[in-house]
Amino acid sequence: MGSIAVLADDTNYRESKAAETHDQYLQKGVRHLCERGLTRIPTKYILPKEERRNDSAIGAKTILKLPIVDFTQLQDSRSRPQALNSLTKACEEFGVFQLINHGINDDVILRMTDVSKRFFDLPFDERSKYMSKDMASPARYGTSFNQNNDKVFCWRDFLKLSCNPLSDSIPSWPSSPVDLRETVVNYSKNINFLYLKLMEAVLESLGLKETTKSLKSEKTDTRTNTSNEFEDGSQLIVMNCYPACPEPDLTLGMPPHSDYGILTLLLQDEVEGLQIQHQGKWVTVEPLPNSFIVNVGDHLEIFSNGRYKSVLHRVVVNSSMSRVSVASLHSLPFDTVVRPSHKLVNEANPPRYRDTDFANFLEYIASCEHQRTSKSFLESRKLDD
Repeated sequence: MGSIAVLADDTNYRESKAAETHDQYLQKGVRHLCERGLTRIPTKYILPKEERRNDSAIGAKTILKLPIVDFTQLQDSRSRPQALNSLTKACEEFGVFQLINHGINDDVILRMTDVSKRFFDLPFDERSKYMSKDMASPARYGTSFNQNNDKVFCWRDFLKLSCNPLSDSIPSWPSSPVDLRETVVNYSKNINFLYLKLMEAVLESLGLKETTKSLKSEKTDTRTNTSNEFEDGSQLIVMNCYPACPEPDLTLGMPPHSDYGILTLLLQDEVEGLQIQHQGKWVTVEPLPNSFIVNVGDHLEIFSNGRYKSVLHRVVVNSSMSRVSVASLHSLPFDTVVRPSHKLVNEANPPRYRDTDFANFLEYIASCEHQRTSKSFLESRKLDD
């Protein structure tokens, strides 16, 4: 009877603490819970059994070497055709690739990783200054995926920083650590330049070399330089922290999702965690030193009329090591309409997606709980066959 009573007491305690700290889930995040010496995860973070990672059943332990695109080859006229072929195949078959020889200085990358870790190491009172439910805030510290609506939270804290225009955004960014603003500005400029060069290659691979006017709304100007067309686009830097989790098999760092924009350039540390769905199985992406993981986003799938596929991905956590990553999400300006390129549609290949913009995305995720099994926003933009 004694052991049964202890078990009952433990269950009741866990449930009571879950109820007691419900507001803390919304307001303080995973880091704060871990700092309190958590040994079991609260009920709010436990996924339904069918949505948990299941390594033995779906092959999540399989390590996948992603397609590799060599940036230096893209910049060389002699090797560019071969590199474009690699880029095309990666975007069509995987929706993601590893970018090597990208040319960004090691110091820029190391400083960005370091300042991200030091931000999450700040006392909670300092981090909490930037907590907000406003999804359009230029600097927002939060937790989970969409903490306003999610019935089950994921094991992640984040800092999202709007980077366009930089002059308007910087004053709203955290002032601690003292070098955060300078470091993020330097990193965002380097990564945005890389993105613009990649987009030149993406458009060439789609047979759209001369202009991206069809991406833009009717109010667009008539500039024809591919890089210039994207210079006023949106850029969002997201610093992610996935603390070591006492019960990692019960939760996820991020649920299955695809990114809303055109391309995401992801910088991750040496700790495994990113998984993509490939050929019906969840597979772990092998971290490749000194590289970026580049994801095709929903907007690029829409613009290419389905030729290039956004990738469904998730993040798993572990019990021994915390993990930090930095994602740079790129698209066109928030008020720009994205639609299938008129050059990629015809009678035999009609438009497959309805027009969309960032406001549609915000409205969608603000109005419903994140669907943890599909590319839910993209599915909402598809036209009926």
